Amino acid sequence: MKKLMLGNEAFARGLYEGGCKIASSYPGTPSTEITEEVAKYDEVYAEWAPNEKVAMEVALGASIAGARSFCAMKHVGLNVAADPLYTAGYTGVTGGMVIAVADDPGMHSSQNEQDSRHHAIASKVMMIEPSDSAECRDFAKAAFDLSERFDTPVIVRMSTRVAHSQSAVELHEREEHELIPYKKNIQKFVMMPGNAIRRHPQVEQRLVDIREYAETSPLNRVEYNDTKIGVIAAGISYQYAKEALGDKASYLKLGIVNPLPVEIIKDFCAKCETVYVIEQLDDIIETHCKKYGLNVHGKDTFSLLGEISQSIVREKILGETAEFAEFPETVPVRPPVMCAGCPHRGLFYCLSKLGVMVSGDIGCYTLGATAPLQAMDSTICMGASISGLHGYNKARGAESEKKSVAVIGDSTFMHSGMTGLVNIAYNATNSTVIILDNSITGMTGHQQNPTTGKNLKGDPAAAVNLVDLCHAIGIKSVRVVDPYHMAETEAVIKEELEKEEPSVIISRRPCALLKYVKHNPPLKCDHSKCVGCKQCLKIGCPAISIHDKKMTIDHTQCVGCGICTEMCKLGAIGE
Repeated sequence: MKKLMLGNEAFARGLYEGGCKIASSYPGTPSTEITEEVAKYDEVYAEWAPNEKVAMEVALGASIAGARSFCAMKHVGLNVAADPLYTAGYTGVTGGMVIAVADDPGMHSSQNEQDSRHHAIASKVMMIEPSDSAECRDFAKAAFDLSERFDTPVIVRMSTRVAHSQSAVELHEREEHELIPYKKNIQKFVMMPGNAIRRHPQVEQRLVDIREYAETSPLNRVEYNDTKIGVIAAGISYQYAKEALGDKASYLKLGIVNPLPVEIIKDFCAKCETVYVIEQLDDIIETHCKKYGLNVHGKDTFSLLGEISQSIVREKILGETAEFAEFPETVPVRPPVMCAGCPHRGLFYCLSKLGVMVSGDIGCYTLGATAPLQAMDSTICMGASISGLHGYNKARGAESEKKSVAVIGDSTFMHSGMTGLVNIAYNATNSTVIILDNSITGMTGHQQNPTTGKNLKGDPAAAVNLVDLCHAIGIKSVRVVDPYHMAETEAVIKEELEKEEPSVIISRRPCALLKYVKHNPPLKCDHSKCVGCKQCLKIGCPAISIHDKKMTIDHTQCVGCGICTEMCKLGAIGE
């Protein structure tokens, strides 16, 4: 049976067919759907962990117990999980352990373009890379066998285009794998220095063994056509090259990207006149080739920045440019904006009005940095808002404490914000932290988190009480506000900034897109009262526009949140 599947959906199918028993992940685009899909199989226990480090440790613990396990994350999530990964490279596994890491060339939903192959190299673990949905299924399944064969976690490198594109996938039955009997093994799994130093030689020998396997592995394959042009590629880059060049080139498709083979590459280069290495982001395959004296073209032809495409490959190698239509300059840009009724809009307007420095974080609320609100000064990584605010205030002194805040989402706070708040309480700055509690993990598509009271499958679960948690951390002043009520929200922010102690404000209102949220009727502007002052535009609501010098509300978008009514001093906006 064949089915058209997204790469992430096919990956989940491969996990299921491969006998996966435990899956623990933290949502991160473009990896999120893998765990959402695998959770639909009753034979697999799946969960959302508070962060990627926890997820990987859960997967490793399950592997030690003898189960085939899995965790998924996006590329920056692997930074968070690097600590257990690098040591798991030493311990190895019992049951197969598969790690999906989704890179995001082009930064469609990320704060950097990071090449996860570097982590595979540095942690000395095996990495493989599929190029379409069918291979996502095959590689996920094969990764379990390779993990157990070579006693290593196996990373499967995904990318945005492979994860979110569709192709046909052949479905097979699940291969059940019983738990491998647990045996206490202190030398293997207790990584104190005396044991770790004895594991290191085994890690190096494992890389040698995998490299030998890679020379003849079916995951790597050669396709000879015209040998005037040779292409070495992996993942989606292979698909781009095939579509652009067709039979005009020969191909070495690498499915194993760490450790890279040597002899198969040498043989391929010897049979082709000119060889191009096509890889997105860094020059890892190219550098490997040049290390062995092979004359290949790579980043002298293709950029280190952004995505590669079929048209780029065709232009750089064949000198051919495709025809394309030019849009007139009058076409407006459509940057992302906070949704109509977003609970964060009112809060950010208050912060913008107050003119405070805002230490920001990762989430859909990062859009508070965009015009017209522009109410954010920094965004670095998950949890950095709180730690960064503490450092900012320590550097600039007591006066800055009354003119600066941190903002962080409820899910992000549970991910890595708690320790920063502990630091504020423990090392004493009078910093004000605002937790944007929209009752869900919004940015990645409404996943549950430890504050929502539901688990991945939607079943009831323990819910963290943010007020009690902040008190327990050592914050005495904890206030809860409704950001739809801007006057009250602004007053509370002013009060907390003036206090000579650290404080937390919880801005609490469910995401406007949640299905259970009951909206008010759309609002309407009374044009007889509107003077066209455009004050209502300052909140950046996509439902509001100006026509014929009068404010107009799009009733198909408006959810009646009422924020704009506070903006209009003439009373022109109402039900």
